[in-house]
Amino acid sequence: MEDLELGNFRNFYEAVLGEVQKQVVGQEEVVREVLTAILAGGSVLMEGAPGLGKTVLVKTFARVLDLPFSRIQFTPDLMPVDITGTYIVNKTESGLAFDFQEGPIFSSLILADEINRATPKTQSAMLEAMQEKTVTVGKKTYPLPRPFFVLATQNPLEMEGTYRLPEAQLDRFLFKLKIGLPREEDIYRILDLTVSGREGREAEKRASREEILAAQRHAAQVPVAANVKKKAVALMLETHPDRTSVPAVREYVACGASPRGVQSVILGAKVRALSEGRFNVAFEDIASMARPALRHRIFLNFKAQAEKVDPDMILEEVLKKVK
Repeated sequence: MEDLELGNFRNFYEAVLGEVQKQVVGQEEVVREVLTAILAGGSVLMEGAPGLGKTVLVKTFARVLDLPFSRIQFTPDLMPVDITGTYIVNKTESGLAFDFQEGPIFSSLILADEINRATPKTQSAMLEAMQEKTVTVGKKTYPLPRPFFVLATQNPLEMEGTYRLPEAQLDRFLFKLKIGLPREEDIYRILDLTVSGREGREAEKRASREEILAAQRHAAQVPVAANVKKKAVALMLETHPDRTSVPAVREYVACGASPRGVQSVILGAKVRALSEGRFNVAFEDIASMARPALRHRIFLNFKAQAEKVDPDMILEEVLKKVK
């Protein structure tokens, strides 16, 4: 699968998507967006109340993609060394030696469960890993396995015992997804799968490390026309109060999306185009990726919080303007 053809990419995408959706009920769009982020080479932050299947979704992806998997349960007493690893003293024939003991971050797919229950100091231990795919302990830098993804879950900030993620860390996530309550008919299906007393079917492997890396390389090569790129940049600039003609942005936004945001939009749009059988990015792909790629990169002012305005409302107005 070194030279991945367009049809092969789409078949690969649909095979992984279909297998995950057999286990994860009622979150079709979320599953699709997580897979898009993985094939774009980025990490995902999923926000939702407890009990909506976020952890099940990540564990299912780990089985279907057949990647080394680690789960890190974030708690207020978790320390950075509990994530990255540390040096331990071992006794040898020649005396004492310091050996590095790898932490759970040394895996390909990381479930950072309830990431906003840890302190900002511990959360910052993830920054280098998510951006550089390396971990520095002491004076030595260690490479992480490839591919490498963080699929993080967080509880809504209004819940007890949560800490706001630093802006720099939010910017390292390719997408932020909102997990909502499933439809009523989907809840019945979930009950049939989980409390019927029958043995459920385990998710089957549908990918390999080599196939994932080949799919990422193929997605990176998708061309983006100059006019589409111009629209993507305009989308990002319109989120800035000092650069916009959108009244809602000037009224409610304190800080707009970063250039990393427009990179995320385009990377996601490339995968979306391939998944639909096209080897070129259209503006519809850009518009589709705008919310997951930019909603966590738009920081609202106090007036927006008081009036319960959220970034998705702002992006809706921006998309109308750019279209």
